[in-house]
Amino acid sequence: MDNMNVTPMANRYTIGLFGRRNAGKSSLINALTGQDIAVTSGVAGTTTDPVYKTMELLPIGPIVFIDTAGLDDVGDLGKLRIEKTYEVLRKCNFAVVVADVKYGITPFEMDFIAELKQRKIPCICVLNKCDIGIPDSIDLEKMKESVKIPMVCASTLNKTGIDDIKKHIIANGDYEDVEPALVGDLIRPGEIAVLVTPIDKAAPKGRLILPQQQTIRDIIECDAVAMITKEHELKFTLEQLKTPPAIVITDSQAFLKVSADVPPNIPLTSFSILFARQKADLVEMVRGIKRIEQLKPGDKVLIAEGCTHHRQSDDIGKVKIPRWIRQIAGGEIEFEWSSGACYARDVSEYAVIVHCGGCMINRREMQYRVEKAREQGVYITNYGMLIAYVMGILPRALKPFPAASLALEKNDLL
Repeated sequence: MDNMNVTPMANRYTIGLFGRRNAGKSSLINALTGQDIAVTSGVAGTTTDPVYKTMELLPIGPIVFIDTAGLDDVGDLGKLRIEKTYEVLRKCNFAVVVADVKYGITPFEMDFIAELKQRKIPCICVLNKCDIGIPDSIDLEKMKESVKIPMVCASTLNKTGIDDIKKHIIANGDYEDVEPALVGDLIRPGEIAVLVTPIDKAAPKGRLILPQQQTIRDIIECDAVAMITKEHELKFTLEQLKTPPAIVITDSQAFLKVSADVPPNIPLTSFSILFARQKADLVEMVRGIKRIEQLKPGDKVLIAEGCTHHRQSDDIGKVKIPRWIRQIAGGEIEFEWSSGACYARDVSEYAVIVHCGGCMINRREMQYRVEKAREQGVYITNYGMLIAYVMGILPRALKPFPAASLALEKNDLL
């Protein structure tokens, strides 16, 4: 994000539109957003890739609507499109199931609604294209009873039912179940948090990276004070403060120098570890660190990032982390990489997954990734935790988080 006033996609309430091809999902998202953002036509399969549109929907606040390809797509390309649609489903806080009134509610929609319930994703059903006629009250009532979720009759042609859809999203969405704060429970109003933000060739020109932006915003919302410095100015910055800061938060790659310059009595952690706590499970990621200690030559490790970016010559995910892991294992380890929304359902072949902080993906998606690893007996950890471990300062970096700190001390986690 170039603008700190723009809510990042990962922090928006995510609403996906799902259904068969040509059910009118693209026309519906255009009507809901009041803009022609999705291409529409009478040809089945017009939408091939997810289409995102951000907006405000009060009282929810910042949201993102996502139009998806038809769940009944066919052929080899169709299978890939369906896979993309299910990738969207993983991150959804709410689902709108769109059905064509001409066909009504079929076993296809019923099966998908059952999957949404099994995944605990709040949802409604929209009976679309009702300009050709609305089912009589008896048939409509039978449909409502069969789906057992709220249903709205709508027509994008006549612009009817659109406001009712928004009202049902508001009424049935669990939007008050927000992400935990990044630092809100670690600082009190008026206290100072010092953020160490190296400016190097990987930093975007003219702006701070997203984790730094979001942390600053969270500190301000807590009525606390954010003080920003580079790693080489940190010692001088701390010396100028009359009162020690409540916490120092650093870019993980500056951990070693920052740890040396921050007195032991001042809590210290990293942006990456804060995001792992907010979006994932720190205790589970401590288990991942302990599993890395036991890697053997020939084991396979997945390095996962929630975004895509141009890799530098000494890239953290492509170069540094593999080098450190090979040094820990004392031999050759096989590495694979994933980025963005690409994340395999089957991760059972890996001994460990090392994930970035996840600032570009939402908590639901990150929780899905952690749970998939757990289900398949695969350990998962985090960039920041691995770097702190390699630098020999992981106990200090986890000290602000009692449960994770205690888990690190135990020897019976594996």
